[in-house]
Amino acid sequence: MLMRDKAAVEAGTITLTFRRWKRPQVLPGRLYRTVVGRLAVDAVEVVPARAITRADAVRAGYPSAAALLRELPGDPGLPIYRVEFHLHDGPDERDELAHRADLTPGEIDAITTRLDRLDRASSSGPWTRQTLELIAANPERRAPDLATMVGRERDPFKLDVRKLKNLGLTLSFPVGYRVSPRGESYLAATRPAP
Repeated sequence: MLMRDKAAVEAGTITLTFRRWKRPQVLPGRLYRTVVGRLAVDAVEVVPARAITRADAVRAGYPSAAALLRELPGDPGLPIYRVEFHLHDGPDERDELAHRADLTPGEIDAITTRLDRLDRASSSGPWTRQTLELIAANPERRAPDLATMVGRERDPFKLDVRKLKNLGLTLSFPVGYRVSPRGESYLAATRPAP
């Protein structure tokens, strides 16, 4: 979805998209975060170009099937996937998780295990606790500034912060991030005693 489609998706007039993929990139019944919000995928199927109707094109935000196919990005040799979706307007589970600050010892251990796993999987070495402490010390500071402070590139840094957000440990703002109440509780429980 493109940002220009945001209003139409929110209004429910765009409920279909077409993509050229080697294999499906989304699954029915799953939620996906996009530039237009969280989308719930209802159905995914491969279709031949000739099967795309004008009605389908209109549901995808185009005046005709020909216009849709002209603008459809990707290798023309790849299969075309027809993806039905709707805007999911329920609460964001990550936000709910982020505001649960009363952590049990078991939850602290589970978070530690997840962070250790992320650190081990990183090609640049351990980063999780350093990043949490950096955000705690620099709330709502620009991501490029934070990345520079630890000698990292912006985009991989932002991707890592998203992993922390998925664990409910950080919150995103129009500029920068904050450690969430859950993240603050975790840091307080795991910082070495002075």
